[in-house]
Amino acid sequence: TRSQAELWYQALLERRPDWAGLIALHHGSLDREVREWVELGLKGGTLKAVVCTSSLDIGVDFAPLRRVLQVGSAKGVARLIQRAGRSGHAPGEVSRLSMVPTNALELVESAAAQDAVAAGQIEPRRSPRKPLDVLAQHLVTVAAGTGFVAQELLDEVRTTHAYRDLTGDEWQWTLDFVTRGGASLAVYPEFRRVQADALGVYRVPDEQLARRHRMSIGTIVSDAAMQVAFLTGQKLGTIEESFIGRLKPGDRFLFGGRVLELVRVRELTAWVRRAKSARGAVPRWNGGRMSLSSELADAMLQRLAAAQAGRFQGPEMRMARPLLELQARWSALPVPGRLLIERLQSREGHHCFVYPFAGRHVHIGLASLLTWRLARAQAGTFSIAVNDCGFELLSSDEIAPQSWHDPSLFDEGDLLADVIASLDASQLAQRRFREIARVAGLVFHGFPGARKSARQVQASSGLFYEVFRKHDAGNLLLAQAQREVLEQELDLGRLRTALARIRAGALHVTAPARPTPFAFPLMVERFRETLSTERFTDRIARMVAELEQAGGDA
Repeated sequence: TRSQAELWYQALLERRPDWAGLIALHHGSLDREVREWVELGLKGGTLKAVVCTSSLDIGVDFAPLRRVLQVGSAKGVARLIQRAGRSGHAPGEVSRLSMVPTNALELVESAAAQDAVAAGQIEPRRSPRKPLDVLAQHLVTVAAGTGFVAQELLDEVRTTHAYRDLTGDEWQWTLDFVTRGGASLAVYPEFRRVQADALGVYRVPDEQLARRHRMSIGTIVSDAAMQVAFLTGQKLGTIEESFIGRLKPGDRFLFGGRVLELVRVRELTAWVRRAKSARGAVPRWNGGRMSLSSELADAMLQRLAAAQAGRFQGPEMRMARPLLELQARWSALPVPGRLLIERLQSREGHHCFVYPFAGRHVHIGLASLLTWRLARAQAGTFSIAVNDCGFELLSSDEIAPQSWHDPSLFDEGDLLADVIASLDASQLAQRRFREIARVAGLVFHGFPGARKSARQVQASSGLFYEVFRKHDAGNLLLAQAQREVLEQELDLGRLRTALARIRAGALHVTAPARPTPFAFPLMVERFRETLSTERFTDRIARMVAELEQAGGDA
Protein backbone atom coordinates (compact mmCIF):
# COMPACT_ATOMS: atom_id res chain seq x y z
CA THR A 1 0.00 0.00 0.00
CA ARG A 2 1.04 3.62 -0.36
CA SER A 3 1.20 3.96 3.43
CA GLN A 4 3.57 1.02 3.75
CA ALA A 5 5.74 2.32 0.90
CA GLU A 6 6.12 5.68 2.66
CA LEU A 7 7.06 3.97 5.95
CA TRP A 8 9.56 1.55 4.43
CA TYR A 9 11.27 4.25 2.38
CA GLN A 10 11.62 6.46 5.45
CA ALA A 11 12.89 3.56 7.57
CA LEU A 12 15.52 2.60 4.99
CA LEU A 13 16.85 6.16 4.82
CA GLU A 14 16.96 6.38 8.62
CA ARG A 15 18.99 3.17 8.77
CA ARG A 16 21.20 3.97 5.75
CA PRO A 17 21.40 7.73 5.12
CA ASP A 18 24.26 7.06 2.70
CA TRP A 19 21.68 5.54 0.33
CA ALA A 20 20.10 8.97 -0.27
CA GLY A 21 19.97 9.47 -4.02
CA LEU A 22 20.41 5.74 -4.67
CA ILE A 23 16.92 4.67 -3.60
CA ALA A 24 13.57 6.28 -4.38
CA LEU A 25 9.85 6.09 -3.68
CA HIS A 26 7.10 5.45 -6.25
CA HIS A 27 3.32 5.31 -5.88
CA GLY A 28 0.29 6.62 -7.71
CA SER A 29 -0.23 9.70 -5.54
CA LEU A 30 3.17 11.23 -6.28
CA ASP A 31 3.43 13.94 -8.91
CA ARG A 32 3.84 12.63 -12.45
CA GLU A 33 7.23 14.30 -12.90
CA VAL A 34 8.51 12.58 -9.75
CA ARG A 35 7.28 9.19 -10.94
CA GLU A 36 8.83 9.64 -14.40
CA TRP A 37 12.16 10.61 -12.81
CA VAL A 38 12.10 7.44 -10.72
CA GLU A 39 11.25 5.26 -13.74
CA LEU A 40 14.09 6.76 -15.78
CA GLY A 41 16.46 6.18 -12.86
CA LEU A 42 15.52 2.49 -12.76
CA LYS A 43 15.88 2.08 -16.50
CA GLY A 44 19.24 3.82 -16.53
CA GLY A 45 20.56 2.03 -13.48
CA THR A 46 21.29 5.22 -11.53
CA LEU A 47 18.80 4.10 -8.87
CA LYS A 48 19.71 0.88 -7.08
CA ALA A 49 16.30 0.23 -5.49
CA VAL A 50 12.78 1.67 -5.43
CA VAL A 51 10.15 1.23 -2.72
CA CYS A 52 6.89 1.07 -4.64
CA THR A 53 3.28 -0.09 -4.67
CA SER A 54 1.57 -1.84 -7.56
CA SER A 55 2.23 1.36 -9.53
CA LEU A 56 5.20 -0.49 -11.09
CA ASP A 57 3.43 -3.84 -11.51
CA ILE A 58 2.70 -3.65 -15.22
CA GLY A 59 3.37 -1.60 -18.32
CA VAL A 60 7.02 -0.83 -17.60
CA ASP A 61 10.25 -2.70 -18.33
CA PHE A 62 13.39 -2.26 -16.27
CA ALA A 63 16.13 -4.40 -17.79
CA PRO A 64 18.69 -3.70 -15.03
CA LEU A 65 16.30 -4.98 -12.35
CA ARG A 66 17.61 -8.21 -10.80
CA ARG A 67 15.30 -8.94 -7.86
CA VAL A 68 11.91 -7.99 -6.43
CA LEU A 69 11.32 -7.99 -2.67
CA GLN A 70 7.65 -8.49 -1.85
CA VAL A 71 7.10 -6.83 1.52
CA GLY A 72 4.18 -8.34 3.40
CA SER A 73 1.35 -10.21 1.76
CA ALA A 74 0.69 -10.06 -1.98
CA LYS A 75 -2.83 -11.41 -1.19
CA GLY A 76 -2.88 -13.55 -4.33
CA VAL A 77 -0.82 -16.01 -6.36
CA ALA A 78 -1.28 -14.27 -9.71
CA ARG A 79 -0.24 -10.93 -8.22
CA LEU A 80 2.89 -12.51 -6.78
CA ILE A 81 3.89 -13.98 -10.15
CA GLN A 82 3.18 -10.67 -11.87
CA ARG A 83 5.48 -8.83 -9.47
CA ALA A 84 8.23 -11.42 -9.80
CA GLY A 85 8.13 -10.77 -13.56
CA ARG A 86 9.37 -7.21 -13.05
CA SER A 87 12.86 -8.67 -12.52
CA GLY A 88 14.93 -10.44 -15.16
CA HIS A 89 12.63 -8.98 -17.80
CA ALA A 90 14.64 -10.01 -20.86
CA PRO A 91 15.07 -13.16 -23.01
CA GLY A 92 17.12 -15.78 -21.21
CA GLU A 93 16.95 -14.00 -17.85
CA VAL A 94 15.47 -15.48 -14.66
CA SER A 95 12.87 -13.64 -12.60
CA ARG A 96 13.73 -13.58 -8.90
CA LEU A 97 11.50 -12.62 -6.00
CA SER A 98 12.21 -12.69 -2.27
CA MET A 99 9.30 -12.59 0.13
CA VAL A 100 9.69 -10.38 3.20
CA PRO A 101 7.04 -11.43 5.76
CA THR A 102 6.08 -8.74 8.26
CA ASN A 103 4.51 -11.11 10.81
CA ALA A 104 4.54 -14.78 11.72
CA LEU A 105 1.40 -15.70 9.77
CA GLU A 106 2.94 -14.20 6.64
CA LEU A 107 5.76 -16.73 7.09
CA VAL A 108 3.14 -19.45 6.63
CA GLU A 109 1.62 -17.52 3.73
CA SER A 110 5.04 -17.26 2.08
CA ALA A 111 5.48 -21.03 2.18
CA ALA A 112 1.89 -21.54 0.99
CA ALA A 113 2.39 -19.14 -1.92
CA GLN A 114 5.37 -21.16 -3.14
CA ASP A 115 3.22 -24.31 -3.00
CA ALA A 116 0.45 -22.62 -4.98
CA VAL A 117 2.86 -21.31 -7.65
CA ALA A 118 4.43 -24.74 -8.04
CA ALA A 119 0.98 -26.36 -8.36
CA GLY A 120 -0.29 -23.73 -10.81
CA GLN A 121 -3.13 -22.74 -8.48
CA ILE A 122 -3.64 -19.25 -9.94
CA GLU A 123 -6.76 -17.15 -9.42
CA PRO A 124 -9.12 -16.79 -12.40
CA ARG A 125 -9.75 -13.31 -13.78
CA ARG A 126 -13.42 -12.42 -13.44
CA SER A 127 -14.88 -9.97 -15.89
CA PRO A 128 -17.45 -7.43 -14.67
CA ARG A 129 -21.01 -8.43 -15.52
CA LYS A 130 -22.84 -5.86 -17.65
CA PRO A 131 -21.67 -2.67 -15.87
CA LEU A 132 -24.16 -0.20 -17.33
CA ASP A 133 -22.29 2.82 -15.95
CA VAL A 134 -19.33 1.93 -18.17
CA LEU A 135 -21.67 1.32 -21.12
CA ALA A 136 -23.29 4.73 -20.64
CA GLN A 137 -19.87 6.38 -20.59
CA HIS A 138 -18.86 4.48 -23.75
CA LEU A 139 -21.99 5.59 -25.61
CA VAL A 140 -21.27 9.25 -24.88
CA THR A 141 -17.57 8.81 -25.76
CA VAL A 142 -18.36 7.35 -29.19
CA ALA A 143 -21.06 9.95 -29.74
CA ALA A 144 -18.56 12.72 -28.92
CA GLY A 145 -16.24 11.32 -31.59
CA THR A 146 -17.49 9.87 -34.87
CA GLY A 147 -21.01 9.19 -33.62
CA PHE A 148 -22.78 5.80 -33.79
CA VAL A 149 -25.72 3.94 -35.24
CA ALA A 150 -27.57 2.18 -32.41
CA GLN A 151 -27.80 -1.34 -33.85
CA GLU A 152 -24.24 -1.34 -35.14
CA LEU A 153 -22.82 -0.29 -31.77
CA LEU A 154 -25.02 -2.80 -29.93
CA ASP A 155 -23.66 -5.61 -32.12
CA GLU A 156 -20.11 -4.46 -31.41
CA VAL A 157 -20.67 -4.15 -27.64
CA ARG A 158 -22.08 -7.67 -27.49
CA THR A 159 -18.80 -9.06 -28.87
CA THR A 160 -17.16 -8.27 -25.52
CA HIS A 161 -17.23 -10.82 -22.72
CA ALA A 162 -18.75 -8.44 -20.15
CA TYR A 163 -21.73 -7.57 -22.37
CA ARG A 164 -22.25 -10.86 -24.19
CA ASP A 165 -25.61 -11.32 -22.42
CA LEU A 166 -26.76 -7.69 -22.68
CA THR A 167 -30.49 -7.74 -23.35
CA GLY A 168 -32.38 -5.46 -25.70
CA ASP A 169 -34.21 -3.89 -22.77
CA GLU A 170 -30.94 -3.12 -20.93
CA TRP A 171 -29.46 -1.59 -24.08
CA GLN A 172 -32.56 0.51 -24.67
CA TRP A 173 -32.61 1.67 -21.03
CA THR A 174 -28.96 2.79 -21.26
CA LEU A 175 -29.56 4.52 -24.59
CA ASP A 176 -32.57 6.30 -23.10
CA PHE A 177 -30.47 7.27 -20.07
CA VAL A 178 -27.84 9.10 -22.17
CA THR A 179 -30.34 10.65 -24.61
CA ARG A 180 -32.86 12.07 -22.14
CA GLY A 181 -31.68 11.22 -18.61
CA GLY A 182 -34.03 8.29 -18.09
CA ALA A 183 -37.42 8.45 -16.44
CA SER A 184 -36.55 10.92 -13.66
CA LEU A 185 -34.08 13.37 -15.28
CA ALA A 186 -35.82 14.04 -18.59
CA VAL A 187 -36.66 17.67 -17.72
CA TYR A 188 -32.98 18.63 -17.27
CA PRO A 189 -31.19 19.60 -20.54
CA GLU A 190 -27.69 18.75 -19.25
CA PHE A 191 -28.63 15.06 -19.14
CA ARG A 192 -29.64 14.97 -22.81
CA ARG A 193 -26.07 14.22 -23.68
CA VAL A 194 -26.64 12.30 -26.91
CA GLN A 195 -29.12 12.97 -29.76
CA ALA A 196 -29.85 11.21 -33.05
CA ASP A 197 -29.62 13.29 -36.23
CA ALA A 198 -31.77 12.96 -39.35
CA LEU A 199 -29.72 9.95 -40.52
CA GLY A 200 -30.10 8.12 -37.21
CA VAL A 201 -26.52 8.77 -36.13
CA TYR A 202 -26.20 9.54 -32.42
CA ARG A 203 -23.91 12.48 -31.56
CA VAL A 204 -23.26 14.84 -28.65
CA PRO A 205 -25.25 17.94 -29.65
CA ASP A 206 -23.36 20.54 -27.62
CA GLU A 207 -19.61 21.20 -27.50
CA GLN A 208 -19.76 22.14 -23.82
CA LEU A 209 -21.32 18.76 -22.98
CA ALA A 210 -18.61 17.04 -25.03
CA ARG A 211 -15.89 19.00 -23.20
CA ARG A 212 -17.31 18.06 -19.81
CA HIS A 213 -17.46 14.43 -20.83
CA ARG A 214 -13.85 14.35 -22.05
CA MET A 215 -12.76 15.72 -18.67
CA SER A 216 -14.52 12.83 -16.91
CA ILE A 217 -13.58 9.80 -19.04
CA GLY A 218 -12.25 6.92 -16.97
CA THR A 219 -13.37 4.08 -14.73
CA ILE A 220 -10.82 4.30 -11.90
CA VAL A 221 -12.71 5.94 -9.06
CA SER A 222 -11.11 6.95 -5.77
CA ASP A 223 -11.73 9.39 -2.99
CA ALA A 224 -11.49 13.00 -4.10
CA ALA A 225 -7.83 13.96 -4.27
CA MET A 226 -6.22 17.18 -3.13
CA GLN A 227 -2.96 18.64 -4.41
CA VAL A 228 0.00 18.75 -2.02
CA ALA A 229 2.40 21.61 -2.70
CA PHE A 230 5.19 23.53 -0.99
CA LEU A 231 4.60 27.20 -0.28
CA THR A 232 7.05 27.89 -3.12
CA GLY A 233 4.58 26.32 -5.55
CA GLN A 234 6.44 23.03 -6.14
CA LYS A 235 3.88 20.22 -6.48
CA LEU A 236 4.49 16.95 -4.65
CA GLY A 237 1.45 14.95 -5.74
CA THR A 238 -2.07 14.27 -4.54
CA ILE A 239 -3.52 12.97 -1.30
CA GLU A 240 -7.04 11.93 -0.41
CA GLU A 241 -9.17 14.80 0.83
CA SER A 242 -10.59 12.70 3.67
CA PHE A 243 -7.10 12.42 5.23
CA ILE A 244 -6.28 16.13 4.99
CA GLY A 245 -9.72 16.91 6.41
CA ARG A 246 -8.66 15.31 9.71
CA LEU A 247 -5.58 17.54 10.07
CA LYS A 248 -5.24 21.11 11.33
CA PRO A 249 -2.50 23.64 10.52
CA GLY A 250 0.73 22.64 12.24
CA ASP A 251 0.03 18.89 12.10
CA ARG A 252 2.74 16.76 10.51
CA PHE A 253 2.36 13.91 8.05
CA LEU A 254 4.59 11.67 5.93
CA PHE A 255 4.30 12.06 2.16
CA GLY A 256 6.68 11.51 -0.73
CA GLY A 257 9.39 10.32 1.65
CA ARG A 258 9.35 13.64 3.56
CA VAL A 259 7.83 14.70 6.87
CA LEU A 260 5.64 17.70 6.03
CA GLU A 261 3.85 20.29 8.14
CA LEU A 262 0.42 21.46 7.02
CA VAL A 263 0.32 25.25 6.73
CA ARG A 264 -3.14 25.80 5.25
CA VAL A 265 -5.73 24.32 2.92
CA ARG A 266 -6.96 26.60 0.18
CA GLU A 267 -8.52 26.04 -3.25
CA LEU A 268 -8.27 22.24 -2.92
CA THR A 269 -4.54 22.43 -2.29
CA ALA A 270 -2.77 21.45 0.92
CA TRP A 271 0.08 23.96 1.29
CA VAL A 272 2.95 22.51 3.30
CA ARG A 273 6.51 23.12 4.45
CA ARG A 274 9.20 20.70 5.55
CA ALA A 275 8.72 19.72 9.19
CA LYS A 276 11.55 19.89 11.69
CA SER A 277 10.34 16.76 13.48
CA ALA A 278 11.19 13.36 12.03
CA ARG A 279 7.78 11.86 12.83
CA GLY A 280 4.34 12.39 11.40
CA ALA A 281 1.02 10.73 10.68
CA VAL A 282 0.91 8.36 7.72
CA PRO A 283 -1.97 8.72 5.27
CA ARG A 284 -4.17 5.62 4.97
CA TRP A 285 -5.47 5.63 1.42
CA ASN A 286 -8.64 3.82 0.39
CA GLY A 287 -7.99 0.46 -1.29
CA GLY A 288 -5.40 -0.59 1.25
CA ARG A 289 -7.43 -3.54 2.50
CA MET A 290 -7.35 -6.16 -0.21
CA SER A 291 -8.67 -9.62 0.49
CA LEU A 292 -6.70 -12.86 0.52
CA SER A 293 -7.60 -15.05 -2.47
CA SER A 294 -9.26 -18.45 -2.02
CA GLU A 295 -6.31 -20.19 -3.68
CA LEU A 296 -3.78 -18.69 -1.28
CA ALA A 297 -6.04 -19.23 1.77
CA ASP A 298 -6.48 -22.92 0.86
CA ALA A 299 -2.72 -23.33 0.45
CA MET A 300 -2.21 -21.80 3.91
CA LEU A 301 -4.65 -24.28 5.46
CA GLN A 302 -2.72 -27.15 3.86
CA ARG A 303 0.50 -25.85 5.42
CA LEU A 304 -1.21 -25.56 8.81
CA ALA A 305 -2.46 -29.13 8.46
CA ALA A 306 1.13 -30.25 7.84
CA ALA A 307 2.21 -28.35 10.95
CA GLN A 308 -0.55 -30.08 12.92
CA ALA A 309 1.00 -33.38 11.84
CA GLY A 310 4.45 -32.21 12.92
CA ARG A 311 5.83 -31.44 9.44
CA PHE A 312 7.55 -28.05 9.18
CA GLN A 313 9.13 -28.12 5.74
CA GLY A 314 11.09 -25.15 4.49
CA PRO A 315 12.80 -22.26 6.28
CA GLU A 316 9.60 -20.25 6.66
CA MET A 317 7.73 -23.02 8.45
CA ARG A 318 10.72 -23.79 10.67
CA MET A 319 10.86 -20.11 11.61
CA ALA A 320 7.13 -20.06 12.39
CA ARG A 321 7.22 -23.39 14.26
CA PRO A 322 7.49 -22.02 17.85
CA LEU A 323 4.46 -19.79 17.35
CA LEU A 324 2.40 -22.50 15.64
CA GLU A 325 3.23 -24.98 18.38
CA LEU A 326 2.20 -22.40 20.98
CA GLN A 327 -1.12 -21.90 19.13
CA ALA A 328 -1.65 -25.67 19.13
CA ARG A 329 -0.90 -25.94 22.88
CA TRP A 330 -3.15 -23.07 23.93
CA SER A 331 -5.97 -23.90 21.51
CA ALA A 332 -5.64 -25.68 18.14
CA LEU A 333 -4.56 -24.99 14.57
CA PRO A 334 -7.11 -24.25 11.83
CA VAL A 335 -7.01 -27.09 9.30
CA PRO A 336 -9.10 -28.08 6.24
CA GLY A 337 -12.46 -29.62 7.09
CA ARG A 338 -12.63 -28.12 10.57
CA LEU A 339 -13.71 -24.65 11.72
CA LEU A 340 -11.80 -23.46 14.78
CA ILE A 341 -13.71 -21.24 17.25
CA GLU A 342 -12.03 -19.85 20.36
CA ARG A 343 -14.14 -18.63 23.29
CA LEU A 344 -12.50 -16.31 25.79
CA GLN A 345 -13.61 -13.95 28.56
CA SER A 346 -11.75 -10.77 29.49
CA ARG A 347 -12.58 -7.52 31.25
CA GLU A 348 -13.76 -6.22 27.85
CA GLY A 349 -16.43 -8.91 27.60
CA HIS A 350 -16.92 -12.26 25.90
CA HIS A 351 -14.78 -12.92 22.81
CA CYS A 352 -15.35 -15.45 20.06
CA PHE A 353 -12.52 -15.82 17.53
CA VAL A 354 -13.55 -17.69 14.37
CA TYR A 355 -11.06 -18.80 11.67
CA PRO A 356 -12.67 -19.73 8.33
CA PHE A 357 -9.64 -18.60 6.25
CA ALA A 358 -11.89 -17.18 3.53
CA GLY A 359 -10.44 -13.66 3.11
CA ARG A 360 -11.32 -10.27 4.60
CA HIS A 361 -14.33 -9.52 2.38
CA VAL A 362 -16.03 -12.83 3.13
CA HIS A 363 -15.30 -12.47 6.83
CA ILE A 364 -17.04 -9.08 6.94
CA GLY A 365 -20.19 -10.61 5.48
CA LEU A 366 -19.91 -13.79 7.55
CA ALA A 367 -19.36 -11.96 10.84
CA SER A 368 -22.34 -9.67 10.20
CA LEU A 369 -24.49 -12.62 9.18
CA LEU A 370 -23.63 -14.64 12.30
CA THR A 371 -24.21 -11.73 14.68
CA TRP A 372 -27.60 -11.14 13.02
CA ARG A 373 -28.58 -14.77 13.47
CA LEU A 374 -27.17 -15.05 16.98
CA ALA A 375 -29.04 -11.90 18.05
CA ARG A 376 -32.32 -13.48 17.01
CA ALA A 377 -31.72 -16.28 19.51
CA GLN A 378 -30.37 -14.09 22.33
CA ALA A 379 -30.40 -10.32 22.61
CA GLY A 380 -27.04 -8.58 22.60
CA THR A 381 -24.72 -6.18 20.83
CA PHE A 382 -21.50 -7.16 19.12
CA SER A 383 -18.22 -5.51 18.17
CA ILE A 384 -16.59 -7.02 15.08
CA ALA A 385 -12.96 -7.14 13.90
CA VAL A 386 -11.84 -8.98 10.75
CA ASN A 387 -8.67 -9.95 8.93
CA ASP A 388 -7.84 -12.48 6.22
CA CYS A 389 -7.61 -15.42 8.62
CA GLY A 390 -10.79 -14.91 10.62
CA PHE A 391 -12.92 -12.55 12.66
CA GLU A 392 -13.64 -11.64 16.28
CA LEU A 393 -17.08 -11.18 17.85
CA LEU A 394 -16.98 -9.28 21.13
CA SER A 395 -20.13 -9.17 23.23
CA SER A 396 -21.03 -8.01 26.73
CA ASP A 397 -23.03 -11.24 27.15
CA GLU A 398 -21.71 -14.74 26.71
CA ILE A 399 -22.66 -16.56 23.51
CA ALA A 400 -24.04 -19.91 24.59
CA PRO A 401 -21.64 -22.70 23.49
CA GLN A 402 -24.51 -24.72 22.01
CA SER A 403 -25.36 -21.80 19.71
CA TRP A 404 -22.42 -22.64 17.48
CA HIS A 405 -23.82 -26.12 16.89
CA ASP A 406 -27.21 -24.83 15.73
CA PRO A 407 -27.53 -25.94 12.06
CA SER A 408 -29.44 -22.77 11.13
CA LEU A 409 -26.46 -20.60 12.08
CA PHE A 410 -24.53 -21.59 8.94
CA ASP A 411 -27.55 -22.30 6.75
CA GLU A 412 -27.54 -21.03 3.15
CA GLY A 413 -31.32 -21.01 2.73
CA ASP A 414 -32.14 -17.34 3.46
CA LEU A 415 -28.60 -16.12 2.81
CA LEU A 416 -29.37 -13.15 0.57
CA ALA A 417 -32.17 -11.80 2.78
CA ASP A 418 -30.16 -12.32 5.98
CA VAL A 419 -27.02 -10.68 4.56
CA ILE A 420 -29.02 -7.62 3.49
CA ALA A 421 -30.75 -7.49 6.88
CA SER A 422 -27.52 -7.96 8.84
CA LEU A 423 -25.75 -5.05 7.19
CA ASP A 424 -26.71 -1.48 6.48
CA ALA A 425 -27.10 -2.53 2.86
CA SER A 426 -28.61 0.79 1.81
CA GLN A 427 -25.50 2.65 3.03
CA LEU A 428 -23.21 0.21 1.23
CA ALA A 429 -25.26 0.54 -1.95
CA GLN A 430 -25.27 4.33 -1.69
CA ARG A 431 -21.49 4.38 -1.33
CA ARG A 432 -21.14 2.10 -4.35
CA PHE A 433 -23.60 4.27 -6.27
CA ARG A 434 -21.26 7.26 -5.81
CA GLU A 435 -18.69 5.50 -7.97
CA ILE A 436 -21.28 4.39 -10.51
CA ALA A 437 -22.69 7.92 -10.76
CA ARG A 438 -19.25 9.33 -11.53
CA VAL A 439 -18.47 6.72 -14.21
CA ALA A 440 -21.93 7.11 -15.78
CA GLY A 441 -21.46 10.87 -16.05
CA LEU A 442 -24.11 11.95 -13.55
CA VAL A 443 -21.59 13.79 -11.39
CA PHE A 444 -19.05 16.23 -12.85
CA HIS A 445 -15.93 17.00 -10.83
CA GLY A 446 -15.44 20.41 -12.35
CA PHE A 447 -12.83 21.83 -14.68
CA PRO A 448 -9.18 22.24 -13.61
CA GLY A 449 -8.86 25.12 -11.17
CA ALA A 450 -12.51 24.82 -10.18
CA ARG A 451 -12.69 21.27 -8.88
CA LYS A 452 -15.51 20.26 -6.57
CA SER A 453 -14.73 19.05 -3.07
CA ALA A 454 -15.40 15.50 -1.95
CA ARG A 455 -18.33 16.80 0.12
CA GLN A 456 -19.89 18.41 -2.97
CA VAL A 457 -19.42 15.23 -5.04
CA GLN A 458 -20.91 13.06 -2.30
CA ALA A 459 -23.86 15.41 -1.90
CA SER A 460 -24.54 15.32 -5.65
CA SER A 461 -24.38 11.54 -5.92
CA GLY A 462 -26.47 11.19 -2.74
CA LEU A 463 -29.15 13.42 -4.23
CA PHE A 464 -29.31 11.29 -7.38
CA TYR A 465 -29.48 8.13 -5.27
CA GLU A 466 -32.48 9.42 -3.31
CA VAL A 467 -34.25 10.71 -6.43
CA PHE A 468 -33.86 7.37 -8.21
CA ARG A 469 -34.81 5.38 -5.11
CA LYS A 470 -38.02 7.35 -4.55
CA HIS A 471 -39.12 8.19 -8.08
CA ASP A 472 -37.38 5.69 -10.40
CA ALA A 473 -37.44 2.31 -8.69
CA GLY A 474 -36.63 0.55 -11.97
CA ASN A 475 -33.39 2.48 -12.43
CA LEU A 476 -30.80 -0.07 -13.56
CA LEU A 477 -27.89 1.88 -12.07
CA LEU A 478 -29.46 1.41 -8.63
CA ALA A 479 -29.80 -2.30 -9.31
CA GLN A 480 -26.16 -2.40 -10.42
CA ALA A 481 -25.05 -0.76 -7.15
CA GLN A 482 -26.92 -3.34 -5.08
CA ARG A 483 -25.58 -6.22 -7.18
CA GLU A 484 -21.98 -5.02 -6.98
CA VAL A 485 -22.18 -4.64 -3.19
CA LEU A 486 -23.15 -8.29 -2.92
CA GLU A 487 -20.81 -9.62 -5.59
CA GLN A 488 -17.72 -7.50 -4.99
CA GLU A 489 -17.73 -5.96 -1.52
CA LEU A 490 -19.31 -8.89 0.30
CA ASP A 491 -18.26 -11.54 -2.25
CA LEU A 492 -21.55 -13.40 -1.91
CA GLY A 493 -20.38 -16.33 -4.04
CA ARG A 494 -17.37 -16.99 -1.80
CA LEU A 495 -19.55 -16.44 1.27
CA ARG A 496 -21.93 -19.14 0.06
CA THR A 497 -18.97 -21.45 -0.61
CA ALA A 498 -17.56 -20.78 2.87
CA LEU A 499 -20.89 -21.64 4.52
CA ALA A 500 -21.14 -24.87 2.51
CA ARG A 501 -17.61 -25.80 3.55
CA ILE A 502 -18.36 -25.11 7.23
CA ARG A 503 -21.55 -27.20 7.10
CA ALA A 504 -19.71 -30.09 5.45
CA GLY A 505 -16.92 -30.04 8.03
CA ALA A 506 -16.63 -30.19 11.80
CA LEU A 507 -16.64 -27.49 14.48
CA HIS A 508 -13.81 -27.38 16.99
CA VAL A 509 -14.64 -25.02 19.90
CA THR A 510 -11.89 -24.30 22.42
CA ALA A 511 -11.70 -22.11 25.54
CA PRO A 512 -8.11 -20.87 25.88
CA ALA A 513 -7.07 -19.09 29.07
CA ARG A 514 -5.69 -16.10 27.17
CA PRO A 515 -5.68 -14.66 23.62
CA THR A 516 -3.83 -17.01 21.31
CA PRO A 517 -1.25 -16.01 18.68
CA PHE A 518 -3.97 -16.22 16.00
CA ALA A 519 -6.35 -14.08 18.09
CA PHE A 520 -3.76 -11.39 18.76
CA PRO A 521 -3.89 -9.74 15.27
CA LEU A 522 -7.70 -9.56 15.43
CA MET A 523 -7.57 -7.73 18.76
CA VAL A 524 -5.00 -5.35 17.27
CA GLU A 525 -7.33 -4.69 14.34
CA ARG A 526 -10.15 -3.74 16.70
CA PHE A 527 -7.92 -1.48 18.81
CA ARG A 528 -6.66 0.27 15.69
CA GLU A 529 -10.16 1.56 15.00
CA THR A 530 -10.86 2.79 18.53
CA LEU A 531 -7.61 4.09 20.03
CA SER A 532 -5.48 7.11 19.22
CA THR A 533 -2.01 6.50 17.79
CA GLU A 534 -0.17 6.90 21.12
CA ARG A 535 -2.62 4.85 23.14
CA PHE A 536 -2.71 2.22 20.37
CA THR A 537 1.09 1.87 20.34
CA ASP A 538 1.29 1.60 24.13
CA ARG A 539 -1.55 -0.94 24.27
CA ILE A 540 0.00 -3.15 21.61
CA ALA A 541 3.45 -3.01 23.21
CA ARG A 542 1.93 -4.13 26.51
CA MET A 543 -0.01 -6.94 24.82
CA VAL A 544 3.13 -8.15 23.02
CA ALA A 545 5.06 -8.23 26.29
CA GLU A 546 2.27 -10.19 28.02
CA LEU A 547 2.03 -12.65 25.13
CA GLU A 548 5.79 -13.22 25.04
CA GLN A 549 5.92 -13.75 28.80
CA ALA A 550 3.01 -16.20 28.70
CA GLY A 551 4.60 -18.00 25.75
CA GLY A 552 7.90 -18.28 27.59
CA ASP A 553 6.20 -19.63 30.69
CA ALA A 554 4.35 -22.21 28.59
